[in-house]
Amino acid sequence: MEADRDDSKAAILAFLERIGLEVRREQIAGKTFMPGVTIRHGALVVDEERMLYPGDLLHEAGHMAVMSPAERAACEGNAVGAEMAAIAWSYAAALEIGLDPLVVFHPGGYRSGGASIVENFREGRYFGVPLLQWYGMTRERPGPAETATYPRMAAWLRTSTDLS
Repeated sequence: MEADRDDSKAAILAFLERIGLEVRREQIAGKTFMPGVTIRHGALVVDEERMLYPGDLLHEAGHMAVMSPAERAACEGNAVGAEMAAIAWSYAAALEIGLDPLVVFHPGGYRSGGASIVENFREGRYFGVPLLQWYGMTRERPGPAETATYPRMAAWLRTSTDLS
């Protein structure tokens, strides 16, 4: 079981670094919203000794990914807001990495509703995807052949700030 956890953590960290999210491995003093995971100066910080669930990294990264570049750079502590978009992003990211989405939507999070989220997404009952489309990261419905349709993503990081 520990090997699975380590493999999941390594796959997630490699993915986050590949898409351009800064990740630092450091000790974290004090309590954090998600054990062993926080954000400092726009970088995702992981304390590998204190982290309970590797999937929490992917979820917190989802919050950062859907922020505008300025919001991402200024983020401190834990990322809040756009919860539905972060959930949709982290589900798509788990598939991209080749992880079972239950690694992210584990029984210890989502008020024990992670399995229900996964079931709904597997059945195509998505939420949060319209926000990802608005941010220019994917399309909710098929469009031109070259445009990614959810759960595939056209962009893993939001680059736009003007959404008018």
